Amino acid sequence: MRNTFLKLSALCAALLLAACQTSPTGSSAAQDEAPSPKNPEFTTEMAKFNAQFPNPKVSKYEEESIAFNNAQKLDERGNCHGKSKYPVTIMLLLDANGKVISTVTDVENGKAACFRQSYAAVQFPKPPIAPYRKAMLLR
Repeated sequence: MRNTFLKLSALCAALLLAACQTSPTGSSAAQDEAPSPKNPEFTTEMAKFNAQFPNPKVSKYEEESIAFNNAQKLDERGNCHGKSKYPVTIMLLLDANGKVISTVTDVENGKAACFRQSYAAVQFPKPPIAPYRKAMLLR
């Protein structure tokens, strides 16, 4: 029970910290936009992400990779934020050197596709384990 609580706490902290620092301005998304279809593949990837915790090295890497993402303004590439009013959670799969080798999002829409393209082949700092799953909530 405690282990489950720690995993959930770590996940919540990671997703909150990973929330992008920018907000969509001048959004062309319609006010009455319907939520996008969920991606069933994402649930499996989120479970694998959660399995990386608790681990002090992983927690430290989450802080480092969030700082890297924010410093590089990776979420601002391609003007993806304006493609939908709904947030997207993206899961990046990093190799041993920190290169993004695949991505999956929680929903399927133009905004999600845009973020998958923006993060394709990005080089993050080297992770403590490989493959490494990095979840980010992009508003």
